[in-house]
Amino acid sequence: MLELQNISFQVSDDTNRIKEIIKNINLTFEDHTFIAITGPNGGGKSTLVKLIMGIEKPTSGKLIFNGTDITDMSITERAKLGISFAFQQPVRFKGIKVKDLITLAAGSNLSTNGACEYLSKVGLCARDYINRDVDGSLSGGELKRIEIASIIARNTPLSVFDEPEAGIDLWSFNNLIKVFEEMHEARNSSLIIISHQERILNIADEIIVIADGQVSSRGRKEDILPGLLNGTGGCKFYQ
Repeated sequence: MLELQNISFQVSDDTNRIKEIIKNINLTFEDHTFIAITGPNGGGKSTLVKLIMGIEKPTSGKLIFNGTDITDMSITERAKLGISFAFQQPVRFKGIKVKDLITLAAGSNLSTNGACEYLSKVGLCARDYINRDVDGSLSGGELKRIEIASIIARNTPLSVFDEPEAGIDLWSFNNLIKVFEEMHEARNSSLIIISHQERILNIADEIIVIADGQVSSRGRKEDILPGLLNGTGGCKFYQ
């Protein structure tokens, strides 16, 4: 279980004025649940997941993961505890092969066939990618799918995705939906996904709407999604 207790995050602008990005948020993410986070652009969604991962440190408040205070822990320490994170813009790794990345994520000596299974789940022809470098020779969409394959391979208690649909073509997006459904059905990992995609929101257990740095609403998809699709909340959604 992940708990956010009175989490706030502030930054100083060019005139040294304080700007509140996240405003005293309290949230609990239960085990084995699929939570979709959405809301207007600039509302604080990506900042919130950066705070969860330790990319940013809260100005005040605490983050508790499975009873452990992770507020001051590094990204590496949080990863070791079992939190995975897929960036909106995936990281490139010069000199690392795709198979090596998947193997490192799995934490075991995967065979080529084993690594290929993870790539196939995200719609990549394994023989075309298994020995490629994770560098600039890959497109943003290819990198995104490889990153998601590595998250699946890690199989951690909590997996966090920041707009996984970004840069993904329609065919691959359909496969991505199946991947999230399978991860959720397995019930061995909690999912937190930031998205504006109706199809992703529609397979979540709950939807949290973040606007102006605060939780503006939270509830079952059946209760929250209709209002969002009707244009309330200032959000733009894609089918």
